[in-house]
Amino acid sequence: FLLQTSILDRLCGPLCDAVCLSTDGQSTLEALERANLFLIPLDNERRWYRYHHLFSDLLRQKLRHTQPEQVPTLHLCASEWYERQGLWAEAIHHAFAADDLERAADLAELAWHPMNLRYRSVTWLGWVKALPEELVCSRPVLSAGCGWASLDSGALAAAALHFQAAERWLEAPPAEVSAAKRSRSVAVLDDEALRSLAISVANGRAYLAQALGDVTGTVKYAQQARNLLRENEYFERGLSAILLGFAYWASGDLETAREAVADAIAKMRMTGRLLFIISFTSYLADILTAQGRLCEAVTTCVQLLEIITEPDEAEAPETAVLHLGLSELYLEQGDVAAATRHLQKSEAFGEQPWFAPWYRHWIVAHARLMADQGDLDGVIELLKGAERLYYRHPIPDVRPLKVLIARVWLAQGKLSEAQRWASEQGLTVDDALSYLREFEHITLARLLIAQHKHGGDEICLRQAVGLLERLLKAAEEGGRTGSVIEILALQALAFAAQGSLPSALAALERALALAEPEGFLQIFVDEGPAMARLLYAMLCQDMANGYVRRLLAAFPVREPEEAASLQSESSAFDWVDPLSDREVEVLQLIAEGLTNQEIATRLFLALNTIKAHTRNTYSKLGVNSRMQAVARARELGILSLD
Repeated sequence: FLLQTSILDRLCGPLCDAVCLSTDGQSTLEALERANLFLIPLDNERRWYRYHHLFSDLLRQKLRHTQPEQVPTLHLCASEWYERQGLWAEAIHHAFAADDLERAADLAELAWHPMNLRYRSVTWLGWVKALPEELVCSRPVLSAGCGWASLDSGALAAAALHFQAAERWLEAPPAEVSAAKRSRSVAVLDDEALRSLAISVANGRAYLAQALGDVTGTVKYAQQARNLLRENEYFERGLSAILLGFAYWASGDLETAREAVADAIAKMRMTGRLLFIISFTSYLADILTAQGRLCEAVTTCVQLLEIITEPDEAEAPETAVLHLGLSELYLEQGDVAAATRHLQKSEAFGEQPWFAPWYRHWIVAHARLMADQGDLDGVIELLKGAERLYYRHPIPDVRPLKVLIARVWLAQGKLSEAQRWASEQGLTVDDALSYLREFEHITLARLLIAQHKHGGDEICLRQAVGLLERLLKAAEEGGRTGSVIEILALQALAFAAQGSLPSALAALERALALAEPEGFLQIFVDEGPAMARLLYAMLCQDMANGYVRRLLAAFPVREPEEAASLQSESSAFDWVDPLSDREVEVLQLIAEGLTNQEIATRLFLALNTIKAHTRNTYSKLGVNSRMQAVARARELGILSLD
């Protein structure tokens, strides 16, 4: 018993029975433990054990010397037992130990689908790489699996070679395939296996094409896979649908992309594959956000989270993907507390090394929250770390990391770094526009506006205005309302820099009309003091409502010294820190001539509270008296002139 079971890294009764061809494995293990014979329990139930490593080494050495012919047989028995339990890693390990490479290849083929569904394809690829290359090439299923696993690790060139090896047998004349089967130079494939292989390769080719930016190729291969599929093959249909969705998304056709992704989710719901349902839903939320449908994106994620989370039970780790999406959505709506809470919930899952795309996404979301707190140096460090995790995949990269870094440089006033980025990317205002480069071109417009601000270059400003006009037209035609809002906000800033306040306010009014129903907030706050000036101007022009006041209240509070320095930079208006709704209300009553006590009575507040609001208002406006405060507020448009 000791010699035969020494080949095992872990022992349990049924496994020992399979290796020793006996039925008393559990009782023998218990007897060994009672006798203190170097047996260590691995769980409280005394189900799994291991030998002390020195004792195990001694037993294995004795087995090799006394019964060397038994070693392969024992490993095969262990491999077969592990296979029956679905423990593929151990089954393949013992097949290799038995030097039975054909069996190892058989097991790898069987393990491919369940391993892939659990996002363990890279682990699986490590097993297959231990097989001789000619053996892998003679097995089309292994070749196709290697292609997919290579895609998952970003090895696109290797993936293409593996798919070519599989396609050789799909495209070979029947006579050649028959001859190869007779000579056993290729694994035998029946018609059904060939059909499944063709579907796998077609979807793999679609994935590869999309990762390489070949939208036409993606659509071609995904449709090819769909034509081979039966109606009830929901997983493969869902995979084809999501790849089509990625292709339409990358081309800027967001509504068609949304329909394709929704179809993919419906197909995956039929399979019950939770991780795929969740990840596809996160893509849908991204598309809805790009369409300006922020509330629908939030509802979509929240409803799924409620459906899959049982009351009084711990959430499945896969829900972290939804929490990550909700963090970004709530930040867009200005709810920093909710954004932080959901980001923290997603952290543990995002750190899984085999989930690199989501972990990279998590880092970017974390960086956005850090930016909101003003730690821009920390943001740069985080984003550069995320760059090291990047590899090409089919999900459209509509917000490249290099562009995000360039935007942080602009926020820091590091125009030379931002200019170097634009030059390295070959960006010009005359470029042909595409959705995949839209974020880059909007950032180029930001750079041009910043160059005008710091250097007074009117040419830069005219170029920015022209580029923004082209971008606006393209975004409106593509139904990309999220982009339209940002472009209109930038147009407002550019027109204000030109001294055209009516044009600036008209553009801003259009942006606010689109943004208010969906609760967009951060997109305006990120524009900083220049945007706050325009929002105050809207108050002056009687163009404002509660939404404008809510936006102004969301701008960060600055120290009086900083506010004073910003005043000197103002062009059309002087800068002040945004007043809260309550401070504006108190200021209006001051303008009506009410005393502090009368204001306290009117608002049902304590007198000291009113005095605190008054002190804060004086500080923000840079004044020392009631009369100065009212005059300053009317000058800035916070109060009407009548």
